[in-house]
Amino acid sequence: MSKSDQRLQDEGTRLQVVTAGATAGLISRFVVAPLDVVKIRLQLQSHSLSDPLSHVNLQGSPIYKGTIGTFRHIVSNEGVTALWKGNVPAELMYVAYASIQFTTYRSTTLLLQRTFGTGKDGSSRLPKTTESFISGAAAGAAATAATYPLDLLRTRFAAQGNDRVYLSLRRAIGDIGRDEGPRGFFRGLVPALAQIVPFMGLFFAVYEGARLPLSKMELPWGTGDATAGVMASIIAKTGVFPLDLVRKRIQVQGPTRSRYIHKNIPEYRGTISTIRMVLQREGLRGLYRGLPVSLIKAAPASAVTMWTYERTLNFLIDKEKADVA
Repeated sequence: MSKSDQRLQDEGTRLQVVTAGATAGLISRFVVAPLDVVKIRLQLQSHSLSDPLSHVNLQGSPIYKGTIGTFRHIVSNEGVTALWKGNVPAELMYVAYASIQFTTYRSTTLLLQRTFGTGKDGSSRLPKTTESFISGAAAGAAATAATYPLDLLRTRFAAQGNDRVYLSLRRAIGDIGRDEGPRGFFRGLVPALAQIVPFMGLFFAVYEGARLPLSKMELPWGTGDATAGVMASIIAKTGVFPLDLVRKRIQVQGPTRSRYIHKNIPEYRGTISTIRMVLQREGLRGLYRGLPVSLIKAAPASAVTMWTYERTLNFLIDKEKADVA
């Protein structure tokens, strides 16, 4: 990180922040793509592993058992490349998302400081944790709303089996627009925002609180940033995971609902009713399907994102100083 006593909003110009965010999103997505596909497949599995009666109407849907078992099933039945299904819209989403997220976080923090003022030492009058939570929540909401159609496309491509519902990204956009209208691209946006606001608020609050103490430990290769990212991600992801599952279930609704790898996905209409249906049919555990792989994915994703962001931003800042000199 640039300086051990600096926070994210103190570093770099707007262009440098956008560039660093885009780079971090691009690299992070490629690294964790297989884990994302496994997570989505597990989240969309509505039948209970412990209840054989729920397997009666599978309609050819696979039964995934755990993270490793799902990996093996996908590779053996669909090939290794299936672990990167939906990677094109996902890469576009991650690049745009990270750029918007870091830029909004920086801008919101500066706005809060102008609104509430700063003390004699230049620090915000708001508690740092509160400031980081509000800025993180705003950043998550803005980035999620702006990139949501790409998130929906990513989910639908990852949910496809060998019998493909969409043959290409362009065809998918055309089919959804024709069959479901503009609203089809925003299925599940409400639970997505309900999930991301507390998630990103918690993430940045924990990250900002952890990165400065860790930076003073002088860990090798800048791993203090990565460690802070892992800690923040695990805490935040566990707290809001049920809403992430609800978002995924709603994203695959519509006329193609029965054509994905899980052909028995129930019909869901809204956030509250989806939660009720999952609890009734699958119990409390149903709301946490895919949590282990989600944490396995979220930890390295956040570590790679924050490490790459900090390293790229440092490089751009140092390059600018060298050019001026």
